[in-house]
This record gives sequence, structure tokens and C-alpha cells, in this order.
Amino acid sequence: MTVGNMESAELFDAGKKGRGLRATKELNAGEVVFAEPSFSAVVFDSLATQVCHSCFRHQANLHRCAQCKFAHYCDRTCQTACWDEHKQECGAIRKISKVPSENVRLAARVLWRIYKDTGIVSDSQLISVDQLQDHVADLPEEDLKQLKTDVHTFLEYWSCGRQQHSADYISHIFGIIKCNGFTLSDQRGLQAVGVGLFPNLCLVNHDCWPNCTVILNHGNQAAVSSALHSQRRIELRALGKISAGQELTVSYVDFLNLSADRQRKLKERFHFECSCEHCSQHIKDDLMMAAAESEGNKPSADQVKEATAFSKDCLEKIERSRIEKDYHQVMKLCCECLEKQGNVLADTNLYKLRVLSVASEVLSYLQSFPDAANYARRMVEGYTKLYHPSNAQLGMAIMRAGVIHWHAGQIEVGHSMICKAYAILLITHGPNHAITRDLESMRMQTEMELKMFKQNECEYHTMRDAALKNQPMVSSS
Repeated sequence: MTVGNMESAELFDAGKKGRGLRATKELNAGEVVFAEPSFSAVVFDSLATQVCHSCFRHQANLHRCAQCKFAHYCDRTCQTACWDEHKQECGAIRKISKVPSENVRLAARVLWRIYKDTGIVSDSQLISVDQLQDHVADLPEEDLKQLKTDVHTFLEYWSCGRQQHSADYISHIFGIIKCNGFTLSDQRGLQAVGVGLFPNLCLVNHDCWPNCTVILNHGNQAAVSSALHSQRRIELRALGKISAGQELTVSYVDFLNLSADRQRKLKERFHFECSCEHCSQHIKDDLMMAAAESEGNKPSADQVKEATAFSKDCLEKIERSRIEKDYHQVMKLCCECLEKQGNVLADTNLYKLRVLSVASEVLSYLQSFPDAANYARRMVEGYTKLYHPSNAQLGMAIMRAGVIHWHAGQIEVGHSMICKAYAILLITHGPNHAITRDLESMRMQTEMELKMFKQNECEYHTMRDAALKNQPMVSSS
């Protein structure tokens, strides 16, 4: 699909939700509805020296801009590709001899782009950036104070000849960024690394159980010929069959929250009341707060209340220990919490799932793969009962669990999980995304190892142990 092509979607009046996008033709699972390059995007302040400011890939040994000494790039190709966007920023940083926050930098990039190209940069862009909703009037007092500070910093930073903007207009741009900014992840989908504005994407309304998902395609600047390079862009992909005329929706928040918590988050961040089917009917809330049941016996309400309160407190301690990188303390707390939850909270209970997730992640980091695999398996079983079957986060979780089982020597389960993850990510990310390509390599490798395992289990484990110890592998045949 051509980047920016909007043949599969059109703008329409979505009633109380305002404007929205709907399908102009029938779409199938995994089909790209549209792809859109960013109007403007910036890397987070905290990762400015670790992530390329052009392609947003996490890289070692990045090259620094010799003029502002702030922007970093993979190589000359990425720097050249980004120069049109970085040029004004570079001069502004040198002018004030300091780097403002990512919000200020993004607001400046947006306004420089508007000043240069107007708010609409292609025929396929359905709305001008400065016509997007800002919700400044809905901001709480604390956010308004921060907004005033950002506007003041912006006025020191801004430079574009004699072109000046009022404080109200600058506040309008900051408001647009706050409620329309799209978080950008690195090439492996493992870490949020920046934020960008995608005007057409901003027109896609929310649903907690959506029919589309959004992924970042980092493009390709590796080809020798620049004619073969492709832009960084988002892709809106169908999660299942969508009929012509049906509204296109994505989820603005993680589904793995109670309906009331999702509604609160959406109200705080995006300033609307979610009335989707899953929120209105509290679908899956019962599973997310479920008590364990064994042979028809359930724990008392007091036991559930006590285990829930203990879990909340313990998760706060776990997070503090994670920040301090005290991973053995993290595991001690996880074990205490899981023991307390025991036969009181079900494996679909959000508090148990959060502990299982942390435990599997930390044990994997500590290379205790057999124990990590046990926690990861239970976590995936819970996720599968809660998430949409084609949810990208479910796919990523199953992929990580599959890799853990693979490292634990449980090749049959590991390969099965990697295959399931691959099927999901083919829909959510497509076959050419870096994550999907990595997963395809793992699928082929585990398939080969599984054949070896079935032929001679003893020899497979001998060869695997030798490989892990980096010793020469000697076949018994």
C-alpha cells in the first residue's frame, strides 16, 4: 500500500463521538487500512542519546549532530533523511544553549511544519493539524500550570524569522499534542521511545474491543539506493473482517483494566466518557476480579478482600524494588504475594496476572528459565481468556513466553507458543515488520529443534546443553 493512501477509509459524522473514520470496502484480518507518515515526531528526552532521531531505532554507537550536539542518528543516511525536520530545531537549540522538553520540541516541530507546508501536507490528509481537538478548557489546574510553563519555554525557544504566535495558539498546539500524541516504540516493540502526531490516525475513535490496531513501521533506510528507502509511518491494520461502512476503531488504553478504570483513564487523558459495549456491560470484569474456585468451593468475601489489599500493597513494593534493580527482593516479594493469593484469587485476576508477569520477566533476566516458564505459562493462560484473540499485546506476551520455554529446554511448548504468537503478529504487525521477521526466524529454528527432539530426545538435550555451555557439539551418530 502507498503511504498516505486513504482509499479504504473515509471521514464521516460519528454522532456523539464527533468525527470518525469508516471503511469504504470490506477488509480482512491483517489488511492495512491506511499507512501514514508522522506530521512531526520527537524522541523522549531520557533516550535522546540511545535512539535514532530519524528512524526511532534503539541503537548502540549513534552519531551525534556536530552542530547542536543533541540529536543522534544511526548514520549519515538517517541524518540526511531527518535534516528537513531537524534544521530549525538545530538552530533553536544552539540559540538558547539548552534543550527543552520533548513537548516543547514537538510543539516547535509542528509549528515549523505548519509554517513551511501549512497544516495539510498531502492530498490524503483529511484534517489540518491545528483543527484537531485540544481540550485545553478541560485540563485540571495542575496541568494548566505546566502548560503555562511550557508556553513560556516555547517562546524562548521558538525561532522562525518574524513569524510569531499568540500564547493561546501555542497553548492550542500543546493541547493537541497532549490528547492526540501517539507513543512510538523501538524496532522490537519493547520500549516506548518517542511521541508523534498522525492527523488521520487522530480521527479513528476509541473502542475497548476495537476492530483495528496501530503499529509503527520504522521504514527502511538501509538500502544503498535512496530510491528504495521507505518512510517511518504508522499502519492501521484490521484485526478481523470489517464490512464496508463499518466504523474503524482502535483502543486508546490497555484492555487489561476493569471497565471503570478504563473509563477513568480515558476521561482523564482524552476527556470523554467511554460507552462501548465492553464498558457499558462490564464485560470480563468478573474474570479480572475473579476468586479462585476449587471443586465448587470459593473463598469468603473477606479472604478475597484481604488478598486484594495485600496484592495492591505488594505490587507497590515490587515496583520500588524494580526501580532500584534489586531483583532478588522483587522475586521474594512476588513469591510472598503469590502465596498469599494462593487459592484465593483466580489466574485471570488482574493482581495475580501482574505478579506473574513481573516474576516471569525477572526470572528470565536472572536466567532461571524453568521457573520463569512456569509463571509465563500461567500468565499467558490468563491473558488468553481476557484479551481479544488478535491483540498485539497478547501476541507479544505469548512470544516472550515461548522464548522463555525454549530457553528452559521445553521445546514442544516453546515452539507451540512461538507459532501462536506468529499467527497473531502476522495480523497485527504484518509479515515484513522487524518483530515478525525475528519471530519467523525463531519459528523455523524451534521447528528444526523440535524435529531433533522427537528423533532423539537424549541427544537433543546433550547438544542443547553443549550449546548453552559454548562447548563443541558432538553427535552420537
